[in-house]
Amino acid sequence: MNITLDIGNSKVKLALFDVKLILTKSFFLNDIKNELKLIFSLYPKVKNIIVCSVIDFKFNFEQFDFENIHFLSFNSNLPFINNYSQKTLGNDRIALVSSASIKYPFKNVLIIDVGTCITYDFINDKNQYNGGVISPGLNMRLKSLNEFTSKLPLVKLDEIDGFSALNTKDSINIGVLKGVIFEIEGFINQYSSDNQNLTVILTGGNSKFLSKQLKISIFANQNFLFEGLNELIKLNIEN
Repeated sequence: MNITLDIGNSKVKLALFDVKLILTKSFFLNDIKNELKLIFSLYPKVKNIIVCSVIDFKFNFEQFDFENIHFLSFNSNLPFINNYSQKTLGNDRIALVSSASIKYPFKNVLIIDVGTCITYDFINDKNQYNGGVISPGLNMRLKSLNEFTSKLPLVKLDEIDGFSALNTKDSINIGVLKGVIFEIEGFINQYSSDNQNLTVILTGGNSKFLSKQLKISIFANQNFLFEGLNELIKLNIEN
C-alpha cells in the first residue's frame, strides 16, 4: 500500500492507494504525525510514501515503519521530457505533468490546477513538457481586494448570477469568479488554437466548483495529482 502526501501552501493532502485509491483527506501541517499514526493503525500494510512539497519543512518520516520514502524533486525519475527550468519547477506541477504523461500518452494535454494559485501546464504529443502559466487563485484574489484597499470587505466565494451587481459583496464575487472563468476559457482557447485535439484536465481544490461554470469541454478530476504521485512511486521506488 502507498501513501501520497501533497504538502501545499495552506494544507496537507493525503491519499492512500492499494490497487486503487482507497481514501483521501486534508489536514494542517502540524497534524502530519497524528494522521500518519492513524493511517498505520488502520492500514498496517502501508509500505511506501512519496512526499510532494511546495514549502520547506522538516519532518522525520523515518520514525514510521515505511519500507521506502521518496521526496519528489526534479532529480526524480520522471515519465516526460522536461523543457522547463528544472530548479524552479514546483513539485506539485511535476506530479501533475507526470500524471498527464502516463494517463494520456503522446497527446496534447493542458492541466489546470485551481488551488491557492492557478497553474496551467502543457505537455505535447511528443511527451515534452513545455511549461505553462501561474496566476492567483480564487481566494488569493478575494483576499488581495481586501488587503490592498481601505474599504473593500473580505467576502466568501459565492456563485452570483449575471454580470452586474447592486452591492459591493456581489460585485467582488462576480468580478473574481467570472474573471477566473474568462481567464481559464481564454487559455484553453489559446492552447487549443495552437495544438490539435487538446485534452484539458481541471483539478485542484476549486475544480468541482469551477467545472460547473465552464462552457468548454474538460475532464474534472480532483485526484489527478494523487494519481500522478502514485505512478511516480512505481518509477522511483518499486523499480
